[in-house]
Amino acid sequence: MPSTGRFTSEAARTAYEAAYRDLETRWPLPSEDVRVETAYGPTHVRRSGAGTRTPLVLLHGLNGTGLSWHGVVRSLAADRVVYAPDVVGTAGRSEQTAALRSADDYAAWGVQLLEGLGLERAHVLGYSEGAWFAALLASGTPDRATDRATDRVGALVLGEGITALVRPDRKVVSRMVRAAALPTARHLARLDEWLTPGVTLADEDRALARAALRYRRRTPWPSPLTDERLRAITAPTLAFFGAATRLGDPVAAGRRVTDQVRGSRVELVPGGGHGVLWQLPDQVLPLVDGFLREHDDA
Repeated sequence: MPSTGRFTSEAARTAYEAAYRDLETRWPLPSEDVRVETAYGPTHVRRSGAGTRTPLVLLHGLNGTGLSWHGVVRSLAADRVVYAPDVVGTAGRSEQTAALRSADDYAAWGVQLLEGLGLERAHVLGYSEGAWFAALLASGTPDRATDRATDRVGALVLGEGITALVRPDRKVVSRMVRAAALPTARHLARLDEWLTPGVTLADEDRALARAALRYRRRTPWPSPLTDERLRAITAPTLAFFGAATRLGDPVAAGRRVTDQVRGSRVELVPGGGHGVLWQLPDQVLPLVDGFLREHDDA
């Protein structure tokens, strides 16, 4: 079995790259492509925005890419530089060249990403699976004495990070497996409508997500972080959840944050589903922006 991810065929890769280019047209801001070398492969990062506030790194969710943020990046980058990487080991323009076998490997990748971007201090926002990546980065590698992760992360925002904190609902897992087994446009649309009510995806988003299903990942899947790893997070932390999310229990997930992460804050957004950031942006974006401003560099 290969130790790195790959597409099922060259035709699948070509189709994915075409869908990626189509979604790029949705990016609303001027951007620069940056390549960051890491021990796990080169990471493709989209850099946008300007301003003196603390930079922000965005980590996307399952079957997403840095482009997944196109609907909200204009607000997030209003007065700061924003970096949107394609996470190594997932479908995208990053290239996995070494095995990612554990949560520690993803923590190391995240630290190397900040180092490679030259960010002495940055805020980190992860959504869904991206919240798992973000929490791992903020907690640091086992050799925390040298990785300086806790010094580099100014503030941490975990959006709908259910799988980083508690086990997902079995019904959700079952429906996702069934949709992936027969990934027709109709089946995937029905899953989206059920899991992320109130979110209207662009045709280009749907096409890229379908194309990503032909990428075979060889990475660890998110599992709840240990209490020890959560306690290692020292950055000011905001966790927000849709109060009506179907992914898992948001109350239990929030309780783990407040119990284990010192000085953390948890918000349940009434009526919000798993896609609450895109479903209710007028409520969530001011919440995130206000929290980041509280912890910007002076």
